[in-house]
Amino acid sequence: MNQPSRTNLNLPDADLYLFGHGDARRAYLLFGCHELPRESESDVRTFRFVLWAPHARSVSLVGSFNQWDQAATPMEQVSEGIWCCVVEGLENGDPYKYAIEGADGTVQLKADPFAFHAENGLSTASKVWTLDGYDWHDADWMDARAASDPLHGPMSIYELHLGSWRVGEQETFPNYRIVADQLVEYCQQMGYTHVELMPLTEFPLPASWGYQATGYYSVSSRYGTPQDFMYMVDTLHAAGIGVILDWVPAHFPKDAFALARFDGTPLFEYADPRKGEHAEWGTLVFDYGKPQVVSFLVSSAMFFLDVYHIDGIRVDAVTSMLYLDYARTEWVPNIHGGNINLEAVDFIRKLNTAVRETYPGAVTIAEESTSYPKVTAPVEYDGLGFTFKWDMGFMHDMLEYCSMDPLFRRDHHDKLTFGMVYAFSEHFVLAFSHDEVVHGKKSMVDKMFGDYLQKFANLRVLMGWQFARPGKKLTFMGSEFGQFIEWDFAKQLDWFMLKYPIHNGLHLYSAALNKMYAAHPALWQIDDCWDGFQWANVDDRDESAVACLRQARDGSPDVLCCCNFTPNAVEGFTVGLPTCGELHLLLDSDIELYGGTDCGAAVIEAPAEEPFEGHPCSAKLKLPPMSAVFFEFVRSNPPKETEDALPGGPETKE
Repeated sequence: MNQPSRTNLNLPDADLYLFGHGDARRAYLLFGCHELPRESESDVRTFRFVLWAPHARSVSLVGSFNQWDQAATPMEQVSEGIWCCVVEGLENGDPYKYAIEGADGTVQLKADPFAFHAENGLSTASKVWTLDGYDWHDADWMDARAASDPLHGPMSIYELHLGSWRVGEQETFPNYRIVADQLVEYCQQMGYTHVELMPLTEFPLPASWGYQATGYYSVSSRYGTPQDFMYMVDTLHAAGIGVILDWVPAHFPKDAFALARFDGTPLFEYADPRKGEHAEWGTLVFDYGKPQVVSFLVSSAMFFLDVYHIDGIRVDAVTSMLYLDYARTEWVPNIHGGNINLEAVDFIRKLNTAVRETYPGAVTIAEESTSYPKVTAPVEYDGLGFTFKWDMGFMHDMLEYCSMDPLFRRDHHDKLTFGMVYAFSEHFVLAFSHDEVVHGKKSMVDKMFGDYLQKFANLRVLMGWQFARPGKKLTFMGSEFGQFIEWDFAKQLDWFMLKYPIHNGLHLYSAALNKMYAAHPALWQIDDCWDGFQWANVDDRDESAVACLRQARDGSPDVLCCCNFTPNAVEGFTVGLPTCGELHLLLDSDIELYGGTDCGAAVIEAPAEEPFEGHPCSAKLKLPPMSAVFFEFVRSNPPKETEDALPGGPETKE
């Protein structure tokens, strides 16, 4: 094997400058393993390896190509802290690592932080891999996404764990390509507009579900190659389904082969353990004060948007990033004496700015559980710049309420209504995620109060209220058909349950709810202000029932949503309306097809000029027991389309 000339070691000064100052957005084009251009196909393939290890005494490249000989392929320090070498004759799939003699004098074999492909589990080497060779077909989708405004389009997200959604009979893990075709068929059947994939950045421990990543530029090889994942995203786009990827810039595992003490020093993590460790999780915290670490993380997110065409990232554990005292007994205050990690705040703003400026229409979603202000406000207005934030308050209130005996719900009516006090303080996703169906918390249907049938009725009305409320929607896999046991990452969902009528009924209801939602702009076009929401009946605590009117910006008919959270039918339930008009039943969760009693929702008295709770008109309805009922409301004097009507985005295309 011959070494090419040293001219191949020259690295662009501008790229090195951006990386060193925390401003790189595509550091993956410089660092890691890259094939150099060839003059002809017959020329020997040549690869350049570039590494950041500023405190290393020496570095060499080892792999199957040199029998893992640490003396065979030394790397040269071509710039301060930057190591480089060039090797001929490699092929895709060849395993490699860096032998790093650290500042502490020890030599460790480290995986490439910028590797595009890697082994997983007990084998932890990086793999030589090129990302070319896939022919994308989603140009129309990408153009439409860039022209869309996700705040004002429909978003019903199906969250799934790829390794336990569906597993083929002959496979330990499903393949990206096989899952793609199955997932498209399923999402179209069910009416989901987006999928959210739990982390696919390479990880060694399956029990971490991917939330302890070691490869921030490699999709997990458990499920196939990078090109296989490209096919998956492309196939979902062809079906009009957006792809969101969970991404974890908050912490990383202590595995010796990965980022921990990378060059013999705390390089990627904070040196002070009071900032640099999450004792609760047994992980290390990224040092957001290092510009190179910021470049590494921002470029990782941009990599998946760029190379894999994903439509957004859901940023995990944002709360742990923001607060210096998060889950800590000892902590280091910031320069002002407070508990906010100012460096993490700067990183988050830089991340969201990069995504917004480079990929219009792509979304960033924060999993943030506190009242930290302006999470979804623009950076230029002192916000963090996320597109959406999970509404953890809504989730907690509703799960507590629906696990309660209906006899006592009248005394906790605020659990239904309080969320609207802050509903427009951020742009929210109403999420019932994987976090709610693990660690003894029970499955969604098993959380509900009552006997077996009552639990399903409770879940149907809860789902109805989720879709009635302003905010985008998220459902975790299995909840849509009432999997009764908690989610287990080691086995696939209990699809056999669809043989039972009550589970199949919930499945049909989930699909009907999604499709009704997507078909009616009133349910998603104005999620960010009171213009799209009016209470039609808010204070009927004796019946434990609520009603609201959702309105569109484009002149589409309103939708009246009524939810009865008791096992008794409500006769003559009064709803206030802005005008007279007609009410047409769209969906009733209580029909026999969905597993209900078939009591029959009905309009008892049509809208008339009878004032109610500040509304000039009202109607009286019959609400079935434990039900969510939706009516289309056609006003007698419908409002005109406003000048600032907004498109629904690529998700609404037929």
